[in-house]
Amino acid sequence: MPETRPLPQHRCRARELGISLGRFQPGRWNAITDVAGVRVGHSTIIRGAGPLEVGEGPVRTGVTAILPNTTNVFEDRVVGGGFVLNGAGEVSGMTQLLEWGLVETPIFLTNTLSVGAVSDAAVKWMVERYPGIGGEQDVIIPLVGECDDSWLNDIAGRHVKAEHVYEALRTASDGPVAEGSVGGGTGMITCDFKAGIGTSSRELPEALGGYTVGVLVMSNFGVMRQLRVGGLPVGEVLDARYRGGGRRTTSYGSIIAVIATDAPLATHQLNRVAKRAALGIGRVGSSAMHGSGEIVLAFSTANQVPRETRKMVYRMKILLDPRLDPLYEAVIEATEEAILNALCMARDLEGVNGNRSRALPLADVKELVSAWQAESARQSARRPGSTRKT
Repeated sequence: MPETRPLPQHRCRARELGISLGRFQPGRWNAITDVAGVRVGHSTIIRGAGPLEVGEGPVRTGVTAILPNTTNVFEDRVVGGGFVLNGAGEVSGMTQLLEWGLVETPIFLTNTLSVGAVSDAAVKWMVERYPGIGGEQDVIIPLVGECDDSWLNDIAGRHVKAEHVYEALRTASDGPVAEGSVGGGTGMITCDFKAGIGTSSRELPEALGGYTVGVLVMSNFGVMRQLRVGGLPVGEVLDARYRGGGRRTTSYGSIIAVIATDAPLATHQLNRVAKRAALGIGRVGSSAMHGSGEIVLAFSTANQVPRETRKMVYRMKILLDPRLDPLYEAVIEATEEAILNALCMARDLEGVNGNRSRALPLADVKELVSAWQAESARQSARRPGSTRKT
């Protein structure tokens, strides 16, 4: 029976399964780090097994840190924006981000009840580097996004500590980004399959500006029947095949998406770009459920706004609004693929009380996608005017 079909040990990204989304090509790493200067680091906490004992475990959580530039984002702030599709979630510091249009701290992703701990550690880390904060310089509000990992993690035990925030910052690098059950995504689930952190990128051709767009998600939404892969209702088939096994029944949220681009965008444009990520989330199957928080942050590395205030004017490059359409398309494509990468790269994980989150069965997905592609090719060959072999 399909229930007992063993999962392959090898995990791969969506493209290795033959899933190619959209018309634009990804960057070298197919990651948010394809945007020059952006770095990502993780701290993953996995320990203990068995019944939940608050404060002891089992622990399945962590922290992910995104650094927007290679200098320092406190003194050389980047232009930012955001969008809330459904607000049953939190990104601390987002109110100020939307008011000022500036990102001046790293961006952190973690579990719901660790937002305060991560924010406190981030403040400590920044004050150590910039001791004028809160005195000769403004105070800061770190950007910390959350999702609920309580189905697998002792979330009330609040196991994320300052050392984990420091580790995520210390290990932040460019190049390939670890995906799946890592960092803030360690205990996250999507459409009843193990998920977590995923990322993807798109590079626009020179005729459209040559800009790069990268998206990183911490994905934790939906139920199996909703899952769509490349537009296919894969979740409906898998739901029929894998009806057994535990699934969470009350918490279906959420997703935090972070968009980076080197296109020179103003805040109002980044707000608009962030809205398009919601379309990519919807393509994978999200209906933005009542208890799910779909929150998107976006920033541009093209302009770095100095904190130094002796100058009266700072001149910015800004892309004309009619040139935004290719960026919208790229964001939708990269968001959709980032979520699928989170699903494809995550492995089976057992957490509190023996709750087990099954990895997406890649062999089944490849089978379904291949069958659809073959049928699509057959249908195309039958169309009038097509070249058919006899």
